[in-house]
Amino acid sequence: MIQLNPEFITKNGKKEFAVIPYEEFEALQELIADMEDLMDLRAAKEEDADRPSVPLAEVKRLLGLLNN
Repeated sequence: MIQLNPEFITKNGKKEFAVIPYEEFEALQELIADMEDLMDLRAAKEEDADRPSVPLAEVKRLLGLLNN
């Protein structure tokens, strides 16, 4: 988990903005990018769930035939 150390800017006694160190900002950006990649991967897997697949052993056998 990312440890955040925000500083808050208030307006009329209410927290209006949070300012974080740049390193924490970069870590958050990386985490968001990783989560987006994971969501894309899951969507792609779901989209291909009904497509036929070929076992790895069969692919290796076919490639072996092609190399002869």
